[in-house]
Amino acid sequence: MKPHDTLPYTALPDYSDAERIARSRDFYDAMKTRRTCRYFADDPVPRAVIANAILAAGTAPNGANHQPWHFAVIETPEKKKALRAAAEEEERAFYESKAGKEWLEALAPLGTDADKPFLETAAYLIVIFGQRKGGINPGEMKQNYYVSESVGIATGMLITALHDAGLATLTHTPNPMKFLNELCERPSHEKPMMILVAGKPAPDATIPVHATIKKPLDQIASWL
Repeated sequence: MKPHDTLPYTALPDYSDAERIARSRDFYDAMKTRRTCRYFADDPVPRAVIANAILAAGTAPNGANHQPWHFAVIETPEKKKALRAAAEEEERAFYESKAGKEWLEALAPLGTDADKPFLETAAYLIVIFGQRKGGINPGEMKQNYYVSESVGIATGMLITALHDAGLATLTHTPNPMKFLNELCERPSHEKPMMILVAGKPAPDATIPVHATIKKPLDQIASWL
């Protein structure tokens, strides 16, 4: 196939304006129920749910179609335990010395601390890597482009897909995260971007009231 070969654009439903408005409103209503969860049940979740959500994330727009991401899915108790131990070590250093006063004050309404039991409790931990080198074919080591942007978009789509499947999620970013390369058996040219915790929420799970405060449209958008 030549790089400039083309195919017809995917056919989209021919909705009326009223239908488009209704569908966009329905999607917003569904997504505004998404909340970050810090209390997970240890109930199992079919692997196919995670696989399908990752496939959806893999359709994200990205630089040069190199798809510069890798999703390392951790499901075994042993790996979860090892990840929690390493992450909490970094988190203790963060809360005790690395984080400034202003940062800690910003986190206070969310009630977070260095203890991360959800890293062992949740059904899955998805470690998301950005690939500095790669390409579309296996074994390639070409320069990848817009890696952070591409991985960010894919992660958003992954969170959306998991929410649509009725799963709770949490983004976790211990700093530094280089320990994740060894734990997930990933090469050094891949950069760990975040851990996405996924599973069913605990029956008594709660969320901070602070987390429900969202900026209105006029604060997050402008029309020019």
